[in-house]
Amino acid sequence: MGNLGDWIGVFLIIAVLFGGGGFFGGGNNVQDAINNQTTQTGLRDVLLSSANNNYETSMLIAQQNLLNAQQRSADQINVIQGFNAIQQSLSSISSQLGSCCCEIKSTLLQDKYDAALREIVKLQNDKSNADQSAYLLSVMGKWVANPASA
Repeated sequence: MGNLGDWIGVFLIIAVLFGGGGFFGGGNNVQDAINNQTTQTGLRDVLLSSANNNYETSMLIAQQNLLNAQQRSADQINVIQGFNAIQQSLSSISSQLGSCCCEIKSTLLQDKYDAALREIVKLQNDKSNADQSAYLLSVMGKWVANPASA
């Protein structure tokens, strides 16, 4: 439904268009012009505030997504290190025993290790995408806040 600032902006537009001295109200004196300019300035300020709030909310969401991706990445690194330690232990046993059973276990652990590495790459890509999104939101937010400087 939008936030409260958006609704206030809609009500201000209606007030400007249909109010007593507004666009359709028919007032032609200097006071009507001043009131109209004041209303337009207030409306611009409300819309700018709403855009800034949307930008700040988007930035907070992007930052949270980045933190989540970083945490998942750190968790996956810990898992990989654990798998790596297990794999090294099994490799040592495998070389001592030289049996088929140990080779199968090593292959299965390698598959899990490879899957965990693929997950790390995916998380790093997610982090890169989050960084790019944060940058784009920053640029868009600056433009929305001050389109004349773009």
